[in-house]
Amino acid sequence: MAPSAASGGSSLPSGFAVFTTFPDLLFIFEFVFGGLVWILIASSHVPIPLIQGWVMFTSVSCFIATTLLLFLYLIGAHGSRTSWITLDAAYHCIASLFYFGASVLEALAAIQLQVGFTYKYYHENIAAVVFSFVVTLLYVVHAVFSLLRWKSS
Repeated sequence: MAPSAASGGSSLPSGFAVFTTFPDLLFIFEFVFGGLVWILIASSHVPIPLIQGWVMFTSVSCFIATTLLLFLYLIGAHGSRTSWITLDAAYHCIASLFYFGASVLEALAAIQLQVGFTYKYYHENIAAVVFSFVVTLLYVVHAVFSLLRWKSS
């Protein structure tokens, strides 16, 4: 698994090479953990509907966009054009910011659930917060290496 940004390679992989290059390998983890955040948020009880709405919007939107990008990379739709490198870097930067905001809001909601709610709801929200921050970290790492790839292209 060679890091494409660090090794000087500035093109996007296509086909199954997506699963062997870094940072594109992170698509798999973003997909899995992003889906887990979506499930946890959907099943949790958040006292402020606006917070739950934003977190759901972020997790669903990023899940769909990540799935779409992964599929497009697998079929080679980018055709090694540099505009796709820019798209990849921009998407992961925006997704990082959205997920960070959603993670902070979900943590705030979990803190508010500490008093007056059952432990089941509290534990579901804590799990959602933890995995939301894990997904945020994945998107940030992917964004940093996508920006390095963009800079070298």
